[in-house]
Amino acid sequence: MKEILKYFPDLTPIQIEQLSGFCREVSTWNQHLNLVSRKDIQHLYERHILHSLGIAACHTIPDNSRVLDVGTGGGFPGIPLAIFFPRTSFTLVDSIGKKINAVRAISDKLGLLNVAVRLARAENIKDRYHYITGRAVTGLGRFTVWVKGRIQEPGPGFPGNGILYLKGGDMTEELKLFPGAELYHLDKYFSGSFFETKKLIYLPFKAL
Repeated sequence: MKEILKYFPDLTPIQIEQLSGFCREVSTWNQHLNLVSRKDIQHLYERHILHSLGIAACHTIPDNSRVLDVGTGGGFPGIPLAIFFPRTSFTLVDSIGKKINAVRAISDKLGLLNVAVRLARAENIKDRYHYITGRAVTGLGRFTVWVKGRIQEPGPGFPGNGILYLKGGDMTEELKLFPGAELYHLDKYFSGSFFETKKLIYLPFKAL
């Protein structure tokens, strides 16, 4: 937690305990279900939790927003963000039943009342959300095709609706399709070699 608190010193005791508990639960489940890469389990705080919170470092999600986390896998970035933004509603979806069952059990154990978990593909979701998040699920162009019909048009109190997507590597070619995108380099916010190539792409509603 020291690494997390270095960048987010205002976390409450409840948030600290929830993030710590999340780490413990993922580590336990990962012994028999591959929620995260086995080689990353010793770097869980940095490579998964802090990486997920890169969205919070770069972009504020207003209270009472509805967020859809697509391809949540082991609960990333959805659960760390749900802990960070407790007055925002998160729906976590994935098409792999074993992972969804684990994420649901973890969320229930942590007492996250602002989290719903669904076994579903993004393109089959009918509801609309203020924000859609994802973490290296697929190429940015393909991801937007899956989800752009699920984004609610901006309105009073929610002017920034759009996609918040975490991805690594060179994004030059992918971003040519989205001239209105905003690109955040996470190594400007977090130190360490892991973040040197990691980025957050924000696609506001009007840029889709």
